[in-house]
Amino acid sequence: MAASVGVCRLRFRGFGVLDRFCLGFEPQTQKRFTSTTPAIKVQTESKTTKAAKESRTFQAIQEERREQAERSVLISCPPKFNENKFLDYLSKHGTINKHFFYNTYGAYAVVEFSSRESIASLKESTNIPAVEHEAAVPFKSRLLSLKWPGSQSSNHPMPKFQNQSPPSINEITQLLSEKDSIDEQLQCLAEALQLTEENISLRFLVCSLLQDIAGAYFPECIIRPFGSTVNSFGKLGCDVDMILDLNGIYATSQKKGSGLSLEYQVKRGASERAVTQSILSVIGKCVDQFGPGCVGVQNILQARCPLVRFAHQPSGFQCDLTANNRVAMKSSELLFLYGHLDPRVRHLVFSVRCWARAHSITSSIPGAWITNFSLTVMVVFFLQQRNPPILPTLDRLKELAGPSDKCVIEGNDCTIVSDLSKITLQRNTDTSEKLLQEFFEFYGNFPFNKASINIRKGKEQTKPETTALYIQNPFETTLNVSKNVNATQLERFVALCRESAWLLHQKEILNRSSVSPWGFAALLLPSVTSGAGVKSRRKKKLEPASSRIKNLLDSLKIKGGETVAKKGSANSSR
Repeated sequence: MAASVGVCRLRFRGFGVLDRFCLGFEPQTQKRFTSTTPAIKVQTESKTTKAAKESRTFQAIQEERREQAERSVLISCPPKFNENKFLDYLSKHGTINKHFFYNTYGAYAVVEFSSRESIASLKESTNIPAVEHEAAVPFKSRLLSLKWPGSQSSNHPMPKFQNQSPPSINEITQLLSEKDSIDEQLQCLAEALQLTEENISLRFLVCSLLQDIAGAYFPECIIRPFGSTVNSFGKLGCDVDMILDLNGIYATSQKKGSGLSLEYQVKRGASERAVTQSILSVIGKCVDQFGPGCVGVQNILQARCPLVRFAHQPSGFQCDLTANNRVAMKSSELLFLYGHLDPRVRHLVFSVRCWARAHSITSSIPGAWITNFSLTVMVVFFLQQRNPPILPTLDRLKELAGPSDKCVIEGNDCTIVSDLSKITLQRNTDTSEKLLQEFFEFYGNFPFNKASINIRKGKEQTKPETTALYIQNPFETTLNVSKNVNATQLERFVALCRESAWLLHQKEILNRSSVSPWGFAALLLPSVTSGAGVKSRRKKKLEPASSRIKNLLDSLKIKGGETVAKKGSANSSR
């Protein structure tokens, strides 16, 4: 505990990170690693086109991406090849809409054709490899290998490869320290970490390739990505969560007519869970035995939500496949809505998640840590508490929903408005810097021992059980999405919130000219119990951590009197 509340931050020297990032990148990718002004120049998209894109519903966007993936192929390429000749060869099978290259376990190309007929033509001219002493499974997927005849001359103009990996904490620290304000830092961080268009296309393509395998048993099935891939908060390098959709998540309910009708004969299982386990077991075995590039397949069928976990080597993604998990898809749509209502939402979520990972509050390994989903819900809840609120409650989104938005899943009312234009936000002018600081103050003093977090109501409620952290599932309201978090991890989170709030009150780290890293970058540096984290404090003896935290709390009580009063006024108005 003592180590988690220290305030000394280690310093790193710059190492030309921007040059390394931008080398070989397409212009649209470079914008994530350059200053704000060039980024704005790159995004010279017409207002009409941009407005049209932003007005599309979550469902429409997912269906468009899925259809594009079905017209795409993934091709393994040799170390050296001529990009123009490669594209000329593929163009014989049809018009190429777009393409890009990336590196994982070798060089790969994603190529999207304008029609599915091009895919059929390409597959007709593709051979199953013949290898001595081995037998190939004759599965004709859209994962192909390019065989380049003759010598691979070094004179070939090499294609530009898109980055698929997130920058490290050290690189982020250097990048942010060059910005002129904390607001710019938070915007830059979101741009540096967010999924690129190319990365999202690759994720949908991986789902489409897996759908080809599952389609052997269920020809009309769809494999859809959910979670970080689609909810607008995805970070480069995050896992791909998938749903095997057998019943049509977006299908409208069929009307029962009078008179004769037909129904399918089916084999019945002991329960819906047993059927799901059986289906995933079979699909998992097929992926293991016949799925090109799929390795490390695990059938985790006894989990609360049964799943198949595997690595897709050609893309470099870790994948989790579940079946008919419709509530999870609805949760993804909810976060998508919140992420598109106000840019400050994404800036704050990416910042808090990055801060949490830097201090091991979150982890990629399952355990007692707070999850990224829980952190995102906490950010949404905090923004609902502002005066005036920045985000509407889930109940408000339900009130705005139309008849076509009606959605009930397993007895849970999951209805939310799908048209963003129906949502009117109150005018709140808080800067991202202010929101970040007050997020830390808010949760550094939150009564976790007795209160729960509920974004449906947008206010604190009494905890229905004695878990350390209680965050109500937005749609399955009897569930606690943070039940895994223990008291120790929650105490670390609270202590680090208090420490970060205290640091943001110090003028040294808010002044770019006096210390580097500065601002939000300073919050990402390791927290220790001795030494000094900023230049002006290096020669001063630090108070014990407990005294500093006590002083912080005292200052928050005094300075936060106005905030508390506003909160009380807001609660009484409800």
